[in-house]
Amino acid sequence: MTDSKDAGMNAVQRRLMYEDECILVDETDRVVGHDSKYNCHLMENIEAKNLLHRAFSVFLFNSNYELLLQQRSDAKVTFPLVWTNTCCSHPLYRDSELIEENALGVRNAAQRKLLDELGIVAEDVPVDQFTALGRMLYKAPSDGKWGEHELDYLLFIVRDVKVQPNPDEVADIKYVSREELKELVKKADAGEEGLKLSPWFRLVVDNFLMKWWDHVEKGTLAEAIDMKTIHKL
Repeated sequence: MTDSKDAGMNAVQRRLMYEDECILVDETDRVVGHDSKYNCHLMENIEAKNLLHRAFSVFLFNSNYELLLQQRSDAKVTFPLVWTNTCCSHPLYRDSELIEENALGVRNAAQRKLLDELGIVAEDVPVDQFTALGRMLYKAPSDGKWGEHELDYLLFIVRDVKVQPNPDEVADIKYVSREELKELVKKADAGEEGLKLSPWFRLVVDNFLMKWWDHVEKGTLAEAIDMKTIHKL
C-alpha cells in the first residue's frame, strides 16, 4: 500500500523507490548491508540510524572538453528540477554492482544508469573508459522528508555520445565549457532564473572539478586518481 504522503510520486519513481536496493556502507566504504532506496532517502532514517549508501556521479565530457549537465525531472523525489552533473545514482545490491576491484561494480552501475536516464547506449560508454578519480562523503537534506547521505564515487569519461533523455528522469540537458559553468554557478548563487545546482555537484565544483578539468584537457586523468582518500565534505 502506498503511503498517502507519497501520492505525489509518479509510478516510475515509486517503483524505483520501493524496488531498488541500495548498498549500505560505513564511513570507510565497507559494505554493511542493503535497504530500499525509499528508506535510504528518508531524512528520519539518515538522522536516527545514520544510514549511508554508496553512490556515483558521472562527469561526461565530449571531444571539445565540454561537460554534459542534466536538469533533474520534476518527477524526481529528491532535488527535482535542479541542475547537476551528467548522471547521479546508486549501484544496487546485486553481484554485478558489488564488485570492489577497480570500482567495477560502480562503473557497471554508471553504464546502466546512463542508458536509463539519458538513453546513452553501453557501446558509447564502455565500462573500461570510466576513470574513478575519488570518493566523497556528504549529507544534504532535500526537503523536510527526503535527503541524501552518500559515499559518492566520482567517475570521469570523455566520449562523444548520442543522448536521448528519459523524461521520467531528466527535464533538460546542456553541454557547458568551464567558463559557461562558472556563469551558471554565479546565476545559481544570485538566485537568477530560479536556477539551482544539486548539493553534491556544487561540492565537486568547489573542491575538485576545475583542477580535474585541466587533466581532462591534457589527457592526464590518471595523474589525478586518489581512491585511497574519502573526502568528508
